[in-house]
Amino acid sequence: MSASRVREIIHIDEERCDGCGACVPQCAEGAIQVIEGKARLMRENLCDGLGNCLGSCPRDAIRIERREAAAFDEAAVAAHLAALGADGKADRAATAGRTPDDTAPGARARGASLPCGCPGSAMRELRPPRDPSRAAVGPTKGDAVISEPETQMGTAGASELTHWPVQLQLLPAEGTLWEGADLLIAADCVAFAMPDFHARLLRGKTLAVGCPKLDDLGTYVQKLTEVFRSHDMRSVTVAHMEVPCCSGMVGGVVRALRAAASEKTAFSSIRVGVNGCIQEIVQKPNGIGSSTPLSA
Repeated sequence: MSASRVREIIHIDEERCDGCGACVPQCAEGAIQVIEGKARLMRENLCDGLGNCLGSCPRDAIRIERREAAAFDEAAVAAHLAALGADGKADRAATAGRTPDDTAPGARARGASLPCGCPGSAMRELRPPRDPSRAAVGPTKGDAVISEPETQMGTAGASELTHWPVQLQLLPAEGTLWEGADLLIAADCVAFAMPDFHARLLRGKTLAVGCPKLDDLGTYVQKLTEVFRSHDMRSVTVAHMEVPCCSGMVGGVVRALRAAASEKTAFSSIRVGVNGCIQEIVQKPNGIGSSTPLSA
């Protein structure tokens, strides 16, 4: 246990915090996570008190205070970051009321033990129709390409879904759907906002969806780190809404890529407006890099 002393440390005002998650990717120590809709400091000894997270908060809910707190512990930070990248099999087994053997590699891929136990969540492959003449979204040249806002939207077409389930929490960490995949990680609301979601974003991609505001972003980071470590992806695309709380999805995926040492995987971030138009595309064909912040 870290010894206590008077020092500077962050304080999060829960009344002001709306759980947007913008502060999470700004903390290199992984000390902040969104839990039950609020940003929370996981442990005092993980916070160095430098306040890199302050400027990212749109609600001004974070401040630096000077008080007695556990000393900053670099070894604890290293262990914490490693734990975020661990597969957490025992924890998942305890939560689901199953034995660790049920979460052994490949068990979920065989449909043996998905988290909710619901027959409707059994893993299955789908075969959507394919039309090679329809182009993929966005430019591809350069190290980072940002597109201009759209003035028109395309039209909706046939389903492009290749598998079921699609919720990130229900998807198995093992299985053929990940290997060599072009992965699309979409915030829940994106598909509702975009009438042409299937044609514009989903075509040819493996889909995982979730909500960075209402769900536990740390759980997402843990699952994705396991997936990235176990499988070689061709590309990872994150689609999120323009509202501040949704940007946490981008930061969470970036954290998982770095924790899994997959910084060279081609990466794209797509911001969608509430009117359904794509506002911005940031592309990193050569990956996110190990330390350069991602602008999205």
